[in-house]
Amino acid sequence: MILGLDTFGDRPENDEGVLVSHAAAIKQVVSEAVIADELGVDVIALGEHHRPEYAISTPETVLAGIATVTKRISLASGVTVLSSDDPVRVFQRFATVDALSGGRAEAILGRGSFTESFPLFGYDMADYDVLFEEKLDLFVKLLDEKPVTWSGTTRPALTDADVFPKTESGRLNTWVGVGGSPQSVVRTARHGLPLMLAIIGGQPERFAPYVDLYRRAAEQLGTVAHPVGMHSPGFVADTDEQAKELFYPHYKVQRDRIGALRGWPPLRRAEFDQEVAHGSLYIGSPETVARKIARAAKALGVGRFDLIYTVGAQPISARTRAVELLGAKVFPMVRDMMTEN
Repeated sequence: MILGLDTFGDRPENDEGVLVSHAAAIKQVVSEAVIADELGVDVIALGEHHRPEYAISTPETVLAGIATVTKRISLASGVTVLSSDDPVRVFQRFATVDALSGGRAEAILGRGSFTESFPLFGYDMADYDVLFEEKLDLFVKLLDEKPVTWSGTTRPALTDADVFPKTESGRLNTWVGVGGSPQSVVRTARHGLPLMLAIIGGQPERFAPYVDLYRRAAEQLGTVAHPVGMHSPGFVADTDEQAKELFYPHYKVQRDRIGALRGWPPLRRAEFDQEVAHGSLYIGSPETVARKIARAAKALGVGRFDLIYTVGAQPISARTRAVELLGAKVFPMVRDMMTEN
């Protein structure tokens, strides 16, 4: 069972309750990655965002920094918004991280759940679907690390173009992040790439049909059905009550800010408690969170679970403690639980 941490790059508060700068937030993520590496966490994934409450707009740049101060942890994006980027440059950046880290880079590609990058980089939201379809098609060709000939409508054509640097292994580890669209699941299977499910609300069991669809599609298309991954939000503290009280106020601010843009009503405490008890918020003491992760992983038959351990401006001390508990207690317990009958 592969177990990892995922961060959106949220700007935390210092212990005086003041939001830290973007620079301090990025350095904090690097320090948390070092702790995770030392405690045996399998992977850390960094999100890409272009909003003031987040600090990381180029995950690969931060991953390159992490690569130089860690030894074993895999370094992933979560996700790279391929639609508003150039596939050639994305490949080059990840191949560079792969070189710096000794082969530990992972690209998780997606369309993204936020849209700020589209106008920022001059893309039309009317082209939302074709942008990802074409750019993923090109990226998959680049993974062979041979000269590429490609043409489409979203960027200039390539003719026998060789792209550098090459990876030592000859192939960059690449996933596709999917939020629940059957078409996206089938597309991932068609390209023969691993599937990462973003499960951020509701009971995780409702995604079982997507796991089954991925495997059936791969079989019918003659591609490889890789072990499926999932990522979901959560937070760990020494007790259940402490975790909920630390997490909720900051989570509500973030959830309501984003919800206002999407027509969602303000988050109520009863709704939050329901998600913690029965949905896809993995919040509580180490044992509580470990049991919930193991149940979800077994129910869906996934081979990887990434916990989004930062959503909102949690205090730095609480974030650091959460990483320590996840690496030292939660993930070892999950591994033991996954081997139980």
